[in-house]
Amino acid sequence: MSANSPSERKTTMPTPFGPQLIGETEKTLNALLRRHLDESGLTEPQWVTLRLADALEGTVDEHGLAASVADRAHFADASNLVAELTDRTLLANGSLTASGRQLMTRVQEAIAHETAPIFDGIPDDDIEAASRVLNTVRSRGRAVLATYEGERNG
Repeated sequence: MSANSPSERKTTMPTPFGPQLIGETEKTLNALLRRHLDESGLTEPQWVTLRLADALEGTVDEHGLAASVADRAHFADASNLVAELTDRTLLANGSLTASGRQLMTRVQEAIAHETAPIFDGIPDDDIEAASRVLNTVRSRGRAVLATYEGERNG
């Protein structure tokens, strides 16, 4: 491939910081994630639901988990996601079961292995700065979304 090919230009041209860069990054990482989810039989929304169940371990029941999934991930079908994962015995009462935890661990290990080269060598200060900026963007985005939803529902 020549240095002037469109494919090579796409991968080497930096995208300025903003929604496009964040979106392109998310889509790239999601493509890697989907490879492992396909092997596990999970969809991305189901994976997000399991991750939230893990993060909220022991603090919510199935209704609380569904509410958290709807709030944090904006999945309209959050109750169905929790029910599907409960039917698959990956969740019970809004918490991970032993088989749910095993599946999560297996997928997380595979993802960590595959994505290690992406993050290796990035200086700690850069990682901390990126974390601060992305957390600020996420918080502000949620605030804007909450305002919009409040206006729409009010």
